[in-house]
Amino acid sequence: MVKLLHLFITSSKPVVEILLITIVGFYMALDGVNLLGQDARKYLNNIVFYVFSPSLIGSRLVDSVTYESLVKMWFMPVNVLFTFIIGSFLGWIVIVITKPPSHLRGLIVGCCASGNLGTMPLIIVPAICKQRGGPFRDPDNCQKYGMGYVVLSMTMGTIYSWTYVYNIMRVLISPIETQPSIESNYDTSKVPLISSQEEEDNQKAGRWEKVKRRIVSLSEKVNLSTIFAPATIAAMIALVIGLITPLRKLIIGNGAPLGVLQDSLTLVGDGAIPAMTLIVGGNLLKGMRSSGMKKSTIIGVLVARYILLPISGLFIVRGAYKLDLITSDPLYQFVLLIQYAVPPAMNLGTITQLFGAGESECSVIMLWTYALASVSLTAWPTFFMWLVA
Repeated sequence: MVKLLHLFITSSKPVVEILLITIVGFYMALDGVNLLGQDARKYLNNIVFYVFSPSLIGSRLVDSVTYESLVKMWFMPVNVLFTFIIGSFLGWIVIVITKPPSHLRGLIVGCCASGNLGTMPLIIVPAICKQRGGPFRDPDNCQKYGMGYVVLSMTMGTIYSWTYVYNIMRVLISPIETQPSIESNYDTSKVPLISSQEEEDNQKAGRWEKVKRRIVSLSEKVNLSTIFAPATIAAMIALVIGLITPLRKLIIGNGAPLGVLQDSLTLVGDGAIPAMTLIVGGNLLKGMRSSGMKKSTIIGVLVARYILLPISGLFIVRGAYKLDLITSDPLYQFVLLIQYAVPPAMNLGTITQLFGAGESECSVIMLWTYALASVSLTAWPTFFMWLVA
């Protein structure tokens, strides 16, 4: 009972921190204060996108990535991708069942697909590692290897968010226009008779033309430039520095000649999570005044993220272990499992702000998901630790 209470306090700490910062952002957005109005949130979003997020990813990744660690953790990027794909499928089911307004479809899919793979594991895993006699080796080794797992998880989550989820939300927020039917442009009474074989060939050609037009239209909607978003570029640079030993010794370490670069990057990157949380709090004010989000949709997102997705993760991770695709390290398996049980990613607020659609509804979803995260991030980690230890 005492251990369960301690785990509950440990798991609730990051959730409470985020909720407190959200309240501060909410207060700053009040009309009487007006420190975080709509224009201010847009400017802050740009700073997060171009400065804070790349600094956070670069500083965390370059400090932990090596060739040996990448070989050991090869399944991590695959597992994170599974969380996004399965979450997208569950989000689409929520859309089909609850029938939300069309401009909120991208937000719902994004909330179900993109999880908070940075803030939550970054606090939960080290806190659990500090426990003496815990299930994950001695505290020092647990801290060392656990941070490596969490940093790669955070990096892959950020990359997938700004490539996969960003473009899905972009397409769904601006639906593809349905192309008019070719046959509808003609008066069938004036079309000369043709053979059935020719008619079949024309229909096949017409269908192929429609498919090509849809592909072209889809490619125009998808912003391929986000594949090279600032956060993605920072991750690539960090991987190069981490894998090339001379560069790593030049920048990383206490006695590194250019170690001040790493320290400065870390200092700037630490502002990413508070800034994103303040934006969510500021958007929450608008959401409470006028939100088009139905209760059934919110419940659907909660069920998808906190029940169906973790159950799916159990089958995937345990199946990978049975097939010898991952090591028997209980801490590594725990991090893989926890990726399926976290609340939606904080950068969804940034994405909706960039699109100018669904900001208030995003804040409402964030409020409910993070309010209930203390329960989810206590129950599921407890079960996961019992399962892998």
